[in-house]
Amino acid sequence: MAYRVLVWGLGAMGSGIAKNVVGKEELRLVGAVERNAQMFDKDVGIAIGDREYGCKVYSDIELAIEETEPDIAVIATNSFVKEILPKIKIVAKHHVDMITIAEEMAYPFYSHPEESEIINSIALKNGVSILGTGINPGFVLDLLIVTLSGACLNVDRIEARRVNDLSPFGKTVMETQGVGTTPEEFAEGLKKGTIVGHIGFQQSIRMIADALGWELTRIEEVREPIISNTERKTPVVHVKPGMVAGCRHIGRGYIGKRKVIELIHPQQIHPEAENVETGDYIDIYGDPDIHMSIKPEIPGGKGTMAVATNMIPHVVEADPGLLTMLDLPVPSALFREIKG
Repeated sequence: MAYRVLVWGLGAMGSGIAKNVVGKEELRLVGAVERNAQMFDKDVGIAIGDREYGCKVYSDIELAIEETEPDIAVIATNSFVKEILPKIKIVAKHHVDMITIAEEMAYPFYSHPEESEIINSIALKNGVSILGTGINPGFVLDLLIVTLSGACLNVDRIEARRVNDLSPFGKTVMETQGVGTTPEEFAEGLKKGTIVGHIGFQQSIRMIADALGWELTRIEEVREPIISNTERKTPVVHVKPGMVAGCRHIGRGYIGKRKVIELIHPQQIHPEAENVETGDYIDIYGDPDIHMSIKPEIPGGKGTMAVATNMIPHVVEADPGLLTMLDLPVPSALFREIKG
């Protein structure tokens, strides 16, 4: 019997997750929830520009759950714990498991200790499993690093870089990265907290440290604008020369004065416009040293859609609670028929 899946949010990521779910034999898409009134009551597939899926778009999450009886809801709306918490409460009271791609939910225990306790209590009370995941945080700059460290006798320090293309992402990601702003607006956005760069460095650094048994004394972050010399466009943003095309974000974890983790994440739209090669690079220094290079990078959009989809069976079958990628089996691609 296939797992019944409800997708909440049909933006760039939610639409991709819905399409991926439809193609998997282990899963069945039963509906979607969206605030865009133009999509209401339409077939989900038609609403996102694909073929008919045989299920519809709802405007009300509780009605959607009552009518579709999902095993799990995939929430593809917000990035921050405080934004996603009210939605978790609504879904949990209907005893439905959840996956959210909110970046802060990947490992929220240090950045949001009070909310984490609340979410875990909600999960236990209602008998549901809740996971925050995605390509990053959730995979490249945390779970993959932890997995590679399994081949080390000892680890002294970790350096990793993800140079990626932001182009597939939607309006929310562009805004938090400062894409399309002037350098002055970028600086002001950093001060106001409307521009945050990559969301999830604290979560990834803490996940790695906990997995390795390191007690960090502090985490520091640096954010710098990537100024474009060329004109660049995506469906949701237009960058002219002199404007900000992305953000170079660095996160560092320390034990005392010693830097043990450094994660570097320069991401921008259409990096190829200025001959920037994308890639994922992990360097673990210890016994032995391990150096991994993936070129080009694992695509952020497709990667997030894939990880969220592929974790569905693990989350539904897991014991109740607020979970992380460290708590569950390593994801693998779900079955899709291979035609000879």
